[in-house]
Amino acid sequence: MALHVIVGKGPVGTTTADLLAARGHEVRVLSRSGGISTGAVEHRRVDAADAAALTAATAGAAALYNAVNPAYHRWTTDWPPVAAALLTAAERSGAVLVTMSNLYVYGRPAGPMTPDNPLAATDTKGRVRVAMWRDALVAHEAGRIRMTEARAGDFVGPQVPAAQSHLVRQLPALRRGRRAWVVGDPDAPRSWTYLPDVAATLAVLGTDERALGRAWHVPSNAPRSQRQALGDLSRALGRAPAPVSGLPWPVLTAMGWFSPMMREVVDVRHQFDQEYVLDASATERTFGLAATPWDDVVAATAGAPVGAGV
Repeated sequence: MALHVIVGKGPVGTTTADLLAARGHEVRVLSRSGGISTGAVEHRRVDAADAAALTAATAGAAALYNAVNPAYHRWTTDWPPVAAALLTAAERSGAVLVTMSNLYVYGRPAGPMTPDNPLAATDTKGRVRVAMWRDALVAHEAGRIRMTEARAGDFVGPQVPAAQSHLVRQLPALRRGRRAWVVGDPDAPRSWTYLPDVAATLAVLGTDERALGRAWHVPSNAPRSQRQALGDLSRALGRAPAPVSGLPWPVLTAMGWFSPMMREVVDVRHQFDQEYVLDASATERTFGLAATPWDDVVAATAGAPVGAGV
């Protein structure tokens, strides 16, 4: 089996590394802090913005996965050097660059989002992601690298820390039957993407030539509003659905004066005040992938031990 190099050991990187190792691949995870290597996964301490170090660690790899996750309010400063280093490493090593991205590139959607939607982002973070995609695509079309990209909805699953999931962060309140306070319209339909489905999609994109040169959406279940999804989790916890309320935008805006993270949330208000749904039919049709059934996603998420990502 081939060597697969993953940059970033957060939830996406770790889950993808475990899946690739289970499929018999040689797996190397690169991160700023390093980690403890096992017989299945090697860990190395590498700064993702160091193109030379990244290239050396990627030598001989079949695929290079971008699972980096800078702090939300540092995208404009942290992403450009990392993205440039990844392009350099992909070009010098010949590894396929597989980037984990999101739906920010589309801006405010007018219906279900497909990879063919215009890249109409107007917020700062969306424009950063659009620039990364275009730079990689230009390099691909020039024959300098081979690349592909996965885009997903809001993460859910026991592997996801509370700070990175609109649903997982509500589990303590649901366990106590207390009101859940959410961002945006609690009744707007949304796509939720199960983290193991993200890993399964990345693993395919890194090993199938048909993936190259375009973006793919991770298969996700039929949309559920935050109120519906939290009700499902409450029932899985053996409780009646807790009340769900949306935090008023003026309150969130005021919080942004003190919290850089909250300022970034307000900047993407369009993701929360209307339907925000992805269409992954092209991925399903091309690669035969499918989303894990929603009932299984809910059961796994609700069963996460207290303190393990909750």
